[in-house]
Amino acid sequence: MHAFPRRRVRMALLAALAALVGVVWALTVHGADRDALRRIVQDQCLPHWSTQQDPGPCARLWPDFALLADRKGGAHFLLIATATISGIEDPAVLAADGPNYFDAAWQARDRLANVVGHPLARESIGLAINSARARGQDQLHIHIECVQPKLHRYLSTAAATIGEHWVPLFSPEYPFLAMRLPGESLSHSNLFALVADSAPEARQQMGAYTIVVVPMRFADGPGFIVLTGRTPSGGAALLPPAPGLVPPGETLLDSTCAIDSSAAP
Repeated sequence: MHAFPRRRVRMALLAALAALVGVVWALTVHGADRDALRRIVQDQCLPHWSTQQDPGPCARLWPDFALLADRKGGAHFLLIATATISGIEDPAVLAADGPNYFDAAWQARDRLANVVGHPLARESIGLAINSARARGQDQLHIHIECVQPKLHRYLSTAAATIGEHWVPLFSPEYPFLAMRLPGESLSHSNLFALVADSAPEARQQMGAYTIVVVPMRFADGPGFIVLTGRTPSGGAALLPPAPGLVPPGETLLDSTCAIDSSAAP
């Protein structure tokens, strides 16, 4: 019997670990130290940079953002606000002159290549922020991982029906609102403000919403598909959402980067 290629074994182990982590996350999302990320950034990364020009334990540090490898491992980083900002529901994220958190997260995607061992295709990488209902930390952070292959296949098929205004995806598995953003980067859009305008009640209920960003190659050039919707209370990541609700954004990403075609044997 031929031995499996090392890369296949590695990816299988990462997939098994990610599945286990998903179960643990669903069970413990509301039981963790919800201030840990803020304290890591403000009490460790910022002082280390100030005194030693070393951002550790963060991977990178800017005035408004910190980049930290997720403790669960894999190709998974977090873009974290350095100021004290609770999350998607914080009014600060809607400020017209505020930092562009999603664009900063997108620009930090190159760190995933260090984990998988080679550059990743643009369309392999996704971003997500969880709602206040389904997160384990109360410090604004955006997940940077690969996109689940199944989600990317679905959006590639649906892309032609998604324009530059919010439209519903008529999918039992992905009952999100979706819109298209053109361009190579997210530098010209405040995704939080776009979500606040996605429904009459959204601005007053921002804490209920999740956001997922999936890069896409359209017929007329590169861009992104942005997904949003209200999540269930309690972080029910492993259960089908009730009508009108969507799964937490983080659960649509994949730290094993199974979508990466070059990872195939």
